Amino acid sequence: MSGRRRNHYDVTDQVRVSHPGDVAAAVCGLIQALYPQQDLHPLREAYATFTRLYAGTLPGYVGCDTRYHDAQHSLDCSLALARLIDGHERSVAPGARLGARRAVLGIAIALFHDAGYIRRTGDTARNGAEYTLTHVRRSGEFIASFLPTVGYAEDAALASRIVHFTGYEMPLDDIAVPESKDRLLGFLLGTADILAQTADRCYLEKCRDFLFEEFEIAGLAGAPGTNRVTPRYATVEALLENTPDFNRHLWEDRLDGYFGSVHRYMESHFGGRNPYAEQIQRHIAHVAELGRKRQLDRLSKRPQCIDAVALRKLMGLAEKPAKPLSARYPASFGAA
Repeated sequence: MSGRRRNHYDVTDQVRVSHPGDVAAAVCGLIQALYPQQDLHPLREAYATFTRLYAGTLPGYVGCDTRYHDAQHSLDCSLALARLIDGHERSVAPGARLGARRAVLGIAIALFHDAGYIRRTGDTARNGAEYTLTHVRRSGEFIASFLPTVGYAEDAALASRIVHFTGYEMPLDDIAVPESKDRLLGFLLGTADILAQTADRCYLEKCRDFLFEEFEIAGLAGAPGTNRVTPRYATVEALLENTPDFNRHLWEDRLDGYFGSVHRYMESHFGGRNPYAEQIQRHIAHVAELGRKRQLDRLSKRPQCIDAVALRKLMGLAEKPAKPLSARYPASFGAA
């Protein structure tokens, strides 16, 4: 690990989580090592489709315009889930393993777990953040439409339910996933989502610069609007000051509570330590200290979001590529 982690890299500073190809290569490498006989085409196609969706070159969609829930977050989440799955599979008895098909399914769900923020061309919303309170259901709809294209049609309905482990649109007990291994996959997914976003190098600054903005658009922050939603945070400072308590509740209620501490599988993957938890602890200690000293203005990182414009530039994509992106990466996209 380098001495100073870069903004667009994962917690190990080894994987560029802003780049779909780099993340696909890392994830496919993990899955291939776990399941040497597994066909990686569905995974590669998932990353290719993700790129088109978030870049705004997938027909019917306008691309990512939410700055907190951007392409980098979902890519980071898919990598975190692959690592959790790797740790789980290598530390349990063969009969308790999730297996290759569930692993691939879970990573596809992780990739598209925030796809509901992406506006469709017929939507009336002016920004994807307007779907904050309904984006998980919309994500499930996208996932259910994508999976049949890669041979996972029989799992589409299940996946549209599993994705709800990343959100708050329904009580966790109401998510209809009775099979124990499928439910475990949901716990791993929900854990990966939390770990990825809160371990991001610029997490605190992204809350300040990007998340508050999304909450304002959704009516969850700022001055009361005309909708029936009561704002949770009046100011950016209020959101930042609440961050330690919010994260404490996340760990107590979800990570160590409902999800059964499956974050421990990061330790199995990383050989005894959990760099995600270590980074999160540093974030929370830092913002708590700044809050106590009334020095929140000293948060100094300058994050950059990977929205549609940034992703097209990163990938060298025109507005309308001559060929579908998946055709441009027939075998090498995501190859280990």
